[in-house]
Parts: sequence; structure tokens; C-alpha cells
Amino acid sequence: MAKKEQKQRSKIAPGEDSFLKKDASKNDIKKGNYTKVTILSFDEVDPSK
Repeated sequence: MAKKEQKQRSKIAPGEDSFLKKDASKNDIKKGNYTKVTILSFDEVDPSK
């Protein structure tokens, strides 16, 4: 398979989310090079025993 045809593979480990918390730079925002990220987390108040 030629390099151009290869699919991009994920380069992060599951659970690694530190990069999601970084704000886009002013230059990236100006160019429109950013993605809005929403993080959904499950917070169990009374855990099962």
C-alpha cells in the first residue's frame, strides 16, 4: 500500500485527554483551525456496592 493511501491511525492512548483541555491559539482561531470539544463524564453519586 502506498503511503498516500494509508489511513491515519490514532496516536494517543485511551484515557489520554490532556490535549483536549488545551485552548486553541489566537492564530489557530483566526485561521479556523480548531474544534469545539465537549467532554461528557459520568459522576456516580451513590456507587453500587
